[in-house]
Amino acid sequence: MGLMALACGQNNLDISTFSFIPAQSEKDTEPFVEVDPTRRYGRYTELLGCGAVKKVYRAFDQEEGIEVARNQVKLRNFSDDAIDRLYSEVRLLRSLANNIIISLYNVWRDEEHNTLNFVTEVCTSGNLRECRKKHRQVSMKALKKWSKQILKGLNYLHSHEPCIHRDLNCSNVFVNGNTGQVKIGDLGLAAIVGKNHSSHSILGTPEFMAPELYDEHYTKLVDIYSFGMCVLEMVTLEIPYSECDNVAKIYKKVSTGVRPQALNKVRDEDAKAFIERCIAQPGTRPSAAELLEDPFFDEVDDDDENEQ
Repeated sequence: MGLMALACGQNNLDISTFSFIPAQSEKDTEPFVEVDPTRRYGRYTELLGCGAVKKVYRAFDQEEGIEVARNQVKLRNFSDDAIDRLYSEVRLLRSLANNIIISLYNVWRDEEHNTLNFVTEVCTSGNLRECRKKHRQVSMKALKKWSKQILKGLNYLHSHEPCIHRDLNCSNVFVNGNTGQVKIGDLGLAAIVGKNHSSHSILGTPEFMAPELYDEHYTKLVDIYSFGMCVLEMVTLEIPYSECDNVAKIYKKVSTGVRPQALNKVRDEDAKAFIERCIAQPGTRPSAAELLEDPFFDEVDDDDENEQ
């Protein structure tokens, strides 16, 4: 049985199915819990992350000799819509080729355990939220480097098909601490939109959702709003609207144009003006390409971004 074939763009996703393959028990083998059907990717027990939809484990690519991430999704008890979103994430990842978007290496469905499994690249320092909390004295220049890279990733994403991420936040932007490179991941809520460049469903993380998302009619500029909230969190080390204790209060403030209290804690006037520009009303909110030309990034050279 051949390995799965992934189709790019809008084509159907064909995923071959395999049964669970435990790691060999010999003492001289790698300490894997299990390996993929090709026996190339071995999974360790270490859990890198756990979300509502999937668990992410540390794994190893025996052919290239590098660490990777093994994403495992239990399909039992998930609705058809949820499974479709997972398949969309895999299809979308496979169709993207950009060094600021997490790369996909392999995918298969385990019939015996009813799981969807896919192997992606791993970032050494976890997500941006964790990295920022760990390194609280990061300079504004470093924050600008990260921000510019995220914008470049969004610019690529928005020009591909085009595509909207719809759930950009600091927990799904990942960091390679040894290079300072960031990568956008968790594209499960991303949507390829039609020729009118608009979409019609409410999905995302409330603290980072643009007000027009609640109206169910929006464009790729919702990602710019979310990006602005990411910058706000990076600068203040505070999740936007943390003063609200439930989603309803967040919705009320966002829909009426009340800014998060964290914005008042931004002491750098240039940073505050940049964030305000990102979270402006849709009619005046700039695109990723336009923001890349903002004077906010004047001190950040392309060579400084450590892009591979």
